Amino acid sequence: MSANTFTLEAAAAANIQLVGSDKGSQAVHDLIVAYQANRRTGSANSKTRAEVSGNNKKMIFRQKGTGNARHGDKRAPIFVGGGVVFGPRPCDYTKKVNKSTRRLALRRVLGDLIAASKVSTVAEFSVADGKTKSFIKAVKDLTDARKVLIVAASFDDSTYLAGRNVQEVLLMTAAEVNIEQLMNADAVILVDNALETLASRTA
Repeated sequence: MSANTFTLEAAAAANIQLVGSDKGSQAVHDLIVAYQANRRTGSANSKTRAEVSGNNKKMIFRQKGTGNARHGDKRAPIFVGGGVVFGPRPCDYTKKVNKSTRRLALRRVLGDLIAASKVSTVAEFSVADGKTKSFIKAVKDLTDARKVLIVAASFDDSTYLAGRNVQEVLLMTAAEVNIEQLMNADAVILVDNALETLASRTA
């Protein structure tokens, strides 16, 4: 099993539409920011003076005669254990990116990777015995890159089983692979059955 370098001419023959380095950089930026924002839980939370525990006395000591400044209850923000002013509250950081922007970003990233000779194709990829050792050997036969992304239309269970402990190799289907995964890879291996799906995603 050997890999062939995927060229711009081969991409055109497979009906995969690409754009050059003069277009799509903003789309790539917007989509990466959206991916990172959508992973945020937005669960940071601080308690206001109405939510912290403490007594409800109107004043912690009498107003006159003590020599101290006037104070209300001990849940005020200036006291230790009091509420927080303008602290973080739960919020939703989700960003939406429209389909045309996603498509443009995918075209740009694929175009850059192919132009940099980081994309190769193979007829098929599978590890029948489900062993990690066999999986590593199969990947080494294709590329010496450290971080590898393998994209196919689908993978059988034994291949997933064999590759699940190999952190530097990621198996993704052509329908689900995103530009962040493509950009993080030192080498991208496309199985022939993934080309049709990628062509439809870039069309």
